[in-house]
Amino acid sequence: MVKLSCLCGQIRIATEKQPDYIHECNCTLCSKSGARWAYYHPSEVSVEGATKTYSRQDKDDPAAEIHFCLTCGATTHFTLTPGAVAKFGNSMMGVNMWLADEKHLAGVELRYPDGRAWSGAGDFSYVREARILG
Repeated sequence: MVKLSCLCGQIRIATEKQPDYIHECNCTLCSKSGARWAYYHPSEVSVEGATKTYSRQDKDDPAAEIHFCLTCGATTHFTLTPGAVAKFGNSMMGVNMWLADEKHLAGVELRYPDGRAWSGAGDFSYVREARILG
């Protein structure tokens, strides 16, 4: 089990398993929100505590709604927006792995996608080689 919390402890997240990999993306959303995303099906994650949300204003149809703690401001997770759920189903959410103790992530691959150069279609290219945590 991986347990995570924001800085003040008001938001607590738990998953039953380590992520398959973690993305440390360089796009403006990921870098400015301070996130290292691991992806899960929503049924695999429990979230306790009230969050505030933000969706990008520079996109006509943003896919992600970022959640953050009302008290300390830490980015905790993202969920899909209603528009993205209508297109893809409620099939994914992201959890900010900066909030985890790295010892619980030993052996997980950390990838560095080039989100700033990504067109939005197809696979990411990567800005540097992946590394294994721990």
